[in-house]
Amino acid sequence: MAVSKITMRTVESVPAGGVVWDTVVKGFGLRRHTTEGVFYLVRYRFGGKQTFFRIGRHGGVSRHGVSLTPDTARTEAKRLLGMVADGINPSEERQQERHKAKRLGEVETFKPVAERYLAKRKQAMKPRAFLETERHLLKHAEPLHPRRITEINGLAIAQLLGQIEMGSGPTACNRVRSSLSAFFKWATREHHIEANPAANTNKAEETGARDRVLTDAELREVWAALPQDHYGDIVRLLILTGQRREEIGSLGWSEVDLGKGLIVLSPERVKNKRKHQVPLSPQAKAVLERQLHRNDRDYIFGIGKGGFSGWSDCKARLDQTILERRGRKAKPLPAWRLHDLRRTAVTGMNELGVLPHIVETVVNHVDGHKAGVDGTYNRALYESETRLALEKWAQHVEVIVAS
Repeated sequence: MAVSKITMRTVESVPAGGVVWDTVVKGFGLRRHTTEGVFYLVRYRFGGKQTFFRIGRHGGVSRHGVSLTPDTARTEAKRLLGMVADGINPSEERQQERHKAKRLGEVETFKPVAERYLAKRKQAMKPRAFLETERHLLKHAEPLHPRRITEINGLAIAQLLGQIEMGSGPTACNRVRSSLSAFFKWATREHHIEANPAANTNKAEETGARDRVLTDAELREVWAALPQDHYGDIVRLLILTGQRREEIGSLGWSEVDLGKGLIVLSPERVKNKRKHQVPLSPQAKAVLERQLHRNDRDYIFGIGKGGFSGWSDCKARLDQTILERRGRKAKPLPAWRLHDLRRTAVTGMNELGVLPHIVETVVNHVDGHKAGVDGTYNRALYESETRLALEKWAQHVEVIVAS
């Protein structure tokens, strides 16, 4: 058990199973779980009994809509310890809130209300527009699903949009924002909420189509700085497979066949609503083989009911690590997003001589060589060709990162 002021450096350096207690606020601490990341906690004594109360996971969002960092978690610890001083047991209060939420019923959480909205709008919307709205509300907005709709505020929406912009770019962010705003506007007319929490959030600045491709040297820097946790392994798979962030972040064991070395994504899980197969190179397969199987969930990465979350904070920490590895007075890596890794893989495979229609099959594109009549009728999976393409790309990445 270590004792020191809890900072970002503490979070990054604490080993699996390690516990650190803060020197600033007595009773405030953190612990790194083997697979679930770092959790903040507070220790107190109530009624003669010592209690360890979990504040939340680092990088997640607290019950009050605040992103958890060492400073915000320390502030929450002060509040909780103040409750104890006033004769209120935080643990009992949380239990009462859970019982109350259970009594209120599932209908007041975001997801069932969104599903009802989609059911009403389906006939009035064009199929493609409906599928996009459905993806925005049921996939992109998944962190909001368990929250009561009356408690979702502007801060929660802004944080969600920030994560989407960081991972998928400003255009995707603005489209999700529009879908959320339309949904919440409907919810106000249905008297679920009093005001639209998305109305006063900022639009992301769009600068046209991105063409950012990481150089070999930049790819090497990113790989070398990746942490040994779920986020690090997700990024490794994004580099090796060229798939979309949510496709890997929400990957389930039911979608993986390690024996065949294959990921199979159902139409509901992909952007173009077509079943997608991703052959696994030995390098990608090794990443999945070291993940733990958990009896309580099918999702491979992340914790809780959904897939991986906390993209924005993890990306910020990765950028900081890259900067620190560059040395004092160094400039940061030129601005990049996780989606740029997909473009980097596509570019890299083309440069290695992989045929364009095979590259498009790897990343499940339906434009370019697979557009029009050919895209409609030619549904060949090209499994052997895509496997060779991804193995060639993975070998190239292995040479780069080993340099």
